[in-house]
Amino acid sequence: MNYKDSIIHTAKQTIEMESQAISNLSHLLTDDFSNAVELIYKSKGRVIITGIGKSAIIANKIVATLNSTGTPSVFMHAADAIHGDLGLILKDDVVICISKSGNTPEIKVLIPLIKSAKNAMIAITGNKDSFLGKNANYVLNTFVEKEACPNNLAPTTSTTAQLVMGDALAVCLLELRGFSSNDFAKYHPGGALGKKLYLRVQDISSANEKPSVSSNTSIKDVIVEISEKMLGVTAVVENEKVIGIITDGDLRRMLSKVDNFASLTAKDIMSINPKLIEAEAMAIDALEVMETNEISQLLVEDHGKYAGVVHLHDLIKEGII
Repeated sequence: MNYKDSIIHTAKQTIEMESQAISNLSHLLTDDFSNAVELIYKSKGRVIITGIGKSAIIANKIVATLNSTGTPSVFMHAADAIHGDLGLILKDDVVICISKSGNTPEIKVLIPLIKSAKNAMIAITGNKDSFLGKNANYVLNTFVEKEACPNNLAPTTSTTAQLVMGDALAVCLLELRGFSSNDFAKYHPGGALGKKLYLRVQDISSANEKPSVSSNTSIKDVIVEISEKMLGVTAVVENEKVIGIITDGDLRRMLSKVDNFASLTAKDIMSINPKLIEAEAMAIDALEVMETNEISQLLVEDHGKYAGVVHLHDLIKEGII
C-alpha cells in the first residue's frame, strides 16, 4: 500500500468507526431521553450546558443549536463554574453535564453544588455508572466501544456521539415547539441561509428597473426599452396586466428570420403566457422556477398587476445561489 492509499484507508476507517458508533446510539436510547426532552420543553428556565476539555467544545455547539431552534441555552465551563460562574444557574434552569467518563474531578465537585440548588440535571455520558450518571435525573448514554484515534486516547468517536445526542435533543424540542422556517428566519437574519428564509421577490425586483412596452410598440422602441433597462427582457403590458414577454433571445431569433422589421410591433414577436411570480413569493421560490424552466428572468406580479422583473443575477448577488 502506497503513502496516499494508506491515508485514504485511515480516513475510511475513521469514518466507518464513527458512523457505526453513531448508529449504535439509537439502541442506547431509553425513556430517560424522552423524559429529558419533556423536562426541557416544560421548563420555565433556560438550559445550562457544561463540560470540560473537548466536551466543553461540544457543549458550546449544542448551546448554539438549541438557541437557534428556539430553546434558550447558556454555556458554562465546568472549571469556571466552581470558581465563580455557578451564579449563571438560575432557579428554573435545567443543567446538562457532558462528560465521557463522568468521573472528572471538576464534574465531581460541580454535581453536588447543582444538586444542592435543586436544579434538574441531565447527563450526557459514555459511562452511565459513573459519578455523573448516578447523580443525574436522566442519563443520555453516549457509550462508544473505541475512539477513532489509533491509541484510543484522543476524543474523536466519543465527541461525535455527544454532538449527535445534542442534535437529537434539539430536533425533538424543535418539533415539540412547532418551530417553523419563519421562526428559523427570525434567529438567522444574516447570511445566505437567512436570506433564503426571509428574502421575498419584491425585495429584489423593487430595486430593478421596470421594463414595459405595449402590444403596439415598435420593434425599435422595444429594443431601446430592453437596452435602457438592462435586464435583457421587457414585459408586454395592457391595462397593467402582463400579456407577453420579449427577451434578448426573441430579438435575436427575429433578426435571423426577418430582414425588414420596421413594420413589426411587440405583439408580433412576444411570447405569450410567460412565467410569472408573485411579489410576495420567497426569492428561493423564484430560483426554483428559473431552474425548472431554464430561464434567467421572471416577470413579477402584485395582485394581478405587473410589478417588475427579477433576474438570476439578482439571486446570485444576494447569495441565494
